[in-house]
Amino acid sequence: MELKRLSLTNFKNIGSAQLEFSSKINGFLGNNGMGKSNLLDAVYTLSLTKSFSGVPDRMLIMRGEDFSIVKGEYTRRGVEEDLLMGLGTGRRKSLKRRGKEYPRLSSHIGAFPLVMVAPQDIDLIRGSGEERRRWMDVIISQGDAVYLDNLIRYNHALEQRNKLLRDGRVDPALYDAVEIPMEMAAAYIARTRKEWIDRLTLIFDRHYGAIAGSDGEHVTLTYESSLADPAVSLSTLLDGARRHDEIVRHTSVGIHRDDIGMDLDGMPMRRTGSQGQCKTFTIALRMAQYEFLHEATGLRPLLLLDDIFDKLDASRVERIVEMVTGDSFGQIFITDTNRTHLDEIMTRTGGDYRLWSVENGVFTPRHQS
Repeated sequence: MELKRLSLTNFKNIGSAQLEFSSKINGFLGNNGMGKSNLLDAVYTLSLTKSFSGVPDRMLIMRGEDFSIVKGEYTRRGVEEDLLMGLGTGRRKSLKRRGKEYPRLSSHIGAFPLVMVAPQDIDLIRGSGEERRRWMDVIISQGDAVYLDNLIRYNHALEQRNKLLRDGRVDPALYDAVEIPMEMAAAYIARTRKEWIDRLTLIFDRHYGAIAGSDGEHVTLTYESSLADPAVSLSTLLDGARRHDEIVRHTSVGIHRDDIGMDLDGMPMRRTGSQGQCKTFTIALRMAQYEFLHEATGLRPLLLLDDIFDKLDASRVERIVEMVTGDSFGQIFITDTNRTHLDEIMTRTGGDYRLWSVENGVFTPRHQS
């Protein structure tokens, strides 16, 4: 899959931009706050329908304006495709593919797979379980539409159950009506998450070793869930927690409480990992995510690398450069404040690259090959 052209109007600090991309490496050079990451976020939003930063849609519209438009032209499985997203103050977000609007935005997830590596990835290690669940759900949903459907149904039923608890309802029939669909969806979600984590761990450890070098370090991921044991049912857990939930007025058990254990040589990464190890850990996670999505969708995802070289020693930078310029990856978009890394990456591509300078939301071509 390839993003050939991108047009932006009033997206964050980018008033207007029209860019045509290389099929391999596209570099964006500039100081922080100039708009490099905002362009990557526009590409991300076209694929995943939401900002990578998680901000509300209204914050994607340029200050002082009341609308934003993002248009991408792609080649996907040999076919020309276009996506058009419109955001407007007080209006519902619109996403059109080949001129036809999606009735449900969730139907778009997975059609244009993408992986983004960014400084915020440290939250995967040191943030809350919600960060890790969101990351897990975004990846699995891109390759499994049934998973996404079950996730939507579970979350809808969870909202209904929490409302019953907040309202002080005690009728068992009302709880049965929402807990039955919760249990059906949760069984599929828990099983899929467990299988996915087991599969990803093997890929992840290999990528970590490739970046870390001969340090002999090994990483593992563990599925932490009250439903990790297939013999345990959600209905049993909900029954046992009913009285407690009535007191605290929210649902305290279920797959919405799942987490991922992240260890380095058997020790929790969040407590023992150095800055360099944490950065290597998260980049390796994203590279494993790329390989998984490639296998799951049959497409080479777009790879977005946002300021990834900070806090890494020269040897790890060298191994990452060698990795991303290899044949395993397709089209890459990369930002940096220092041209040295970009020049090294682009030199290795055999000339197939484009480079822009970015200042105050304006993109000026520096090189096209």
